[in-house]
Amino acid sequence: MAEADSEQLAEMQDLAGLRGLTREASNQLRAQDRALRERGMKLPTGVTQSLSEVIEDVFTLEENTQPDLVELGQLRALTATGAMINSTLDLDDVLARAMDTVIELVGAERGFIILKDASSEQMEFRVARDSAGKAESTDSTQISMTIVQEVIRAGKALLTDNAYKDPRMQDHMSVAQFVLRSVICVPLAQKNRLLGVVYVDNRLRAGVFTERELNLLTAFANQIAVAIENARLFTRIQKTLEEITEMKDVIDNVFGSIGSGIITTNADNLVITLNRAAEQILSISAEGAVGKPLWDVLPRVEEISIADQLKAALQENRITSVQSPVILDGRADEAVLSFKFSPLRDRHDQVQGVTMVVDDLTEQTQREAMLDVLQNYLPPGMMSRIHEIAGIDLGGERRDVTCMFVETRPFGSFPPGTQPEELMTMVNRYLSVATEAIHAQEGVIDKYMGSEVMVLFNSQLNPQEDHAVRALRAALTIRTAFVNFYAENNIEADPHWYRIGIHSGIATLGNVGSLYRRNFTAIGDTINLSKRLQENAKAGQIIVSEALLEKAHTQADALPNVSFEERAAIQVKGRRQSTRIYEIFGAN
Repeated sequence: MAEADSEQLAEMQDLAGLRGLTREASNQLRAQDRALRERGMKLPTGVTQSLSEVIEDVFTLEENTQPDLVELGQLRALTATGAMINSTLDLDDVLARAMDTVIELVGAERGFIILKDASSEQMEFRVARDSAGKAESTDSTQISMTIVQEVIRAGKALLTDNAYKDPRMQDHMSVAQFVLRSVICVPLAQKNRLLGVVYVDNRLRAGVFTERELNLLTAFANQIAVAIENARLFTRIQKTLEEITEMKDVIDNVFGSIGSGIITTNADNLVITLNRAAEQILSISAEGAVGKPLWDVLPRVEEISIADQLKAALQENRITSVQSPVILDGRADEAVLSFKFSPLRDRHDQVQGVTMVVDDLTEQTQREAMLDVLQNYLPPGMMSRIHEIAGIDLGGERRDVTCMFVETRPFGSFPPGTQPEELMTMVNRYLSVATEAIHAQEGVIDKYMGSEVMVLFNSQLNPQEDHAVRALRAALTIRTAFVNFYAENNIEADPHWYRIGIHSGIATLGNVGSLYRRNFTAIGDTINLSKRLQENAKAGQIIVSEALLEKAHTQADALPNVSFEERAAIQVKGRRQSTRIYEIFGAN
């Protein structure tokens, strides 16, 4: 603004100087004319008159040029304001300073910039200034909102040089209330979209504004509209960038925290990214891997063809996975890695590369191998629920169970002089027959004791509502299996060698031992009585307790071919009363 004023002042001073020079020349010429007349001479006729006409012409030029110079100064100030608006995206500060300039240029008393909120569509004051550069009240009752609404509705500028007496404003209460004089209100629009209005007025003087001020304010409004859109666009871009940055940080954190190794490649099979897990699993660095072919980054794997896997993902758009032992740098033992190749698609679902997921299965493979070995020593129930067993603290839980003791063949019944190695082999054959029958009814073998087996039904490892019936079925299956075993091996079957005792009742089941070594087992009177029944059974007998019969009787339909005969009651150590016992007959 100061620069424009100085230029305008210089141009007006030039015209005033020219007028002064012509007057000085006229005065000197008149003096010369008087001097010549004293000597009987005179200037040519009309010279003085011509010079007077020149002076009048210069004065007229000065009067005619002054409005143009004012307008030129306004345009220069507007250009400077436009440069200022476009120099920063701090919109509120720029608009306030620009409003001060416009108020001064058009001779307004006050100026307002009112914008439409993008979300609520409500009009809000963004700039309110007076001629002294001070902030005005943003109370909408201080200006004619009727004029504002009319400009918004029509989308056209409105100029009145005396609003109070303007016929168009006679019905406007706000105009009458505030006794408004000069008012200009122009729309702020960008690409046929209304953003708000610029409103200036002078409540004291009429005729302040002309078409020149209207054009000036319209041009100013166009600049403001562009600045507003730029600022809003910048805000949206900034917000989007912040969201993208935040999302990228989240993705990077997730990418870095994934336990599996992840490597991505482009269509040329060059590594683009890899996460921390991939570096650790493959013993490589991201810095040394990015930009290199994938097969140069991966360890040498003879069992699989990396090129074939990449081809399937890139060209055939298929997901493939393989597992292979590899030798990795820095690891003495062979590692087992799994590789999964997936097509990497863009937003148009076009394949642009490959994502490879690498998992180190070395420990898992070793655990599985160990469990395979343990499977030969531990009951299936314990293997399938090994985590449940680990979760049971030292101590126990009282449960209603059925316990069965099976003596497959007494050691004393084997031929005299049998060598220990041969004896062990023969005992294991008898135990295998009983074990298969027990597993068929999902019994858990608690332990092997020489040629005997302790079995539990309805423990924490094999919960069963029909545990009494399952125990009876297992015993009858053992009988049938041994009959077949005797026949197949030409063993004298009379008498049968096995003895079985079964009882149902409450027992305490849990882990016993120490923090470093423990066994899962059952203890209590129920277990002891089951053992006593087995010890009191004769060769080839299945002896059960009255308690077991009562439980099995509720599901008698499950054993249609089974019968029971009561035998002489026995006196069991630790019990005062005699125990009624029964022998079981029939088929499972």
